[in-house]
Amino acid sequence: MPRFFRSRWFVVGLVVLIGTPVAWLMARGRQPVDSTLVTRVKRGDFLVTVTSTGELRAPKFVKITGPQNAGQVGEYQFKIATIVPEGTAVKEGDLVATLDRSTIAQKMTDTDLALQKADALYQQASLDSTLNLSKAREDMRTAALTLEEQKLARDQSQFEAPSVKRQAEIAYEKAFRALRQDSVDLKTKTDQAIAKMREVGTDLTRQKNKLQITKDVMDQYTIKAPAPGMVIYLRDWDGKKKGVGSQISSWDPSVATLPDLSRMESVTYVNEIDVRKLAIGQPAILTLDADPTKKLKGTVTQVANSGEQRPNSDAKVFEVVVNIEAPDTTLRPGMTTGNAVQTYVTKNVLHVPLEAVLTEQGIPFVYRRVGGSIAKQEVERGAMNDEEVIIARGLQQDDEVLLSAPAGRDKLKLVRLPGSKLPSGDSAAGQKLPAAPPKTDGQKLPAPAPKKG
Repeated sequence: MPRFFRSRWFVVGLVVLIGTPVAWLMARGRQPVDSTLVTRVKRGDFLVTVTSTGELRAPKFVKITGPQNAGQVGEYQFKIATIVPEGTAVKEGDLVATLDRSTIAQKMTDTDLALQKADALYQQASLDSTLNLSKAREDMRTAALTLEEQKLARDQSQFEAPSVKRQAEIAYEKAFRALRQDSVDLKTKTDQAIAKMREVGTDLTRQKNKLQITKDVMDQYTIKAPAPGMVIYLRDWDGKKKGVGSQISSWDPSVATLPDLSRMESVTYVNEIDVRKLAIGQPAILTLDADPTKKLKGTVTQVANSGEQRPNSDAKVFEVVVNIEAPDTTLRPGMTTGNAVQTYVTKNVLHVPLEAVLTEQGIPFVYRRVGGSIAKQEVERGAMNDEEVIIARGLQQDDEVLLSAPAGRDKLKLVRLPGSKLPSGDSAAGQKLPAAPPKTDGQKLPAPAPKKG
């Protein structure tokens, strides 16, 4: 063999000449994949939850209320002047709050003046009745004496001339008629006096009662605890807690509550998309913003059938109540909770992150790494939650799938599942694509039970 063919440079050149095309051909079948965008198919229990933020409350409590029957004195709105700090432990009869007395004090003054006026009218009516009846009785006595006098004159005229006798009889008749009229007038004036006294007496009694009610209402402007407990503020219509300067009304005079802390529940609001997944009896896990390490077990006890518009929210939400199975002494009404209601649980299934599953013309698929190459594999999905989706067919445990589309994806051909009923790319062209399966695919959800109360 010539010396040239045995030289080192000849060998190097030959390796480069042969190795470059081979490396290029091998590179064509490989797709560089960033290891950070690859995940493995996992097997295990799969859980679908509906999460929301709620607030603790005590279902049993005693209300601390303001004035009762205030509408009878024309008071319908009250302003809280002072109130003890929230969380204060009070005994029965302890001072809790006071209300602004400016308007009720003016009403008290006006009612007192009205009472004095009614009393003056009563006294005036009494004097007038006494005077009128006294005069009427005196006139009746005078008429009686006149009648007696005319009777004597008539008797004496029996032996007089007929004309004198007739005059005496006429005078007697006039006296008799006058006495009878005075008797009728006395009865009429007596009835008038009784009616007048009843009228002014009724007004006087009304003013006395109004003054007494006003005093009672004014006394209730000092609000005391009806029972022992811990003072918890109520929320106003706008969601803000009532405090100094807040308004209460005569039809809802509640200022605060004394809750029974032996039982607690979380009230939360769920959007109309997720509420259809909820039902009474579903388990839940609750966390506290005040102590994220603490987890509490709960059960859904109420699901509203009708939605409502909450303050600072454009979407309708549905009220959901979760009862805490074993509350402890650290729980307080008003604490913010995180509620995770378990709506679907299945054991020993394959699942991958949501971003690993893509859809093309209604066909779900993944990019699966096989050795040094990438395959575009059709999959059959199951239920999904906020982060992952069940893979019913198409993958095996520990298969590696990409979390983002690789370079050259347009050149990859879709590997269909055996017996797949989904349309192929050609037959699906121009058709309306089906929506992605709901998060509870494969689970029949019970209808929400009607809200109690």
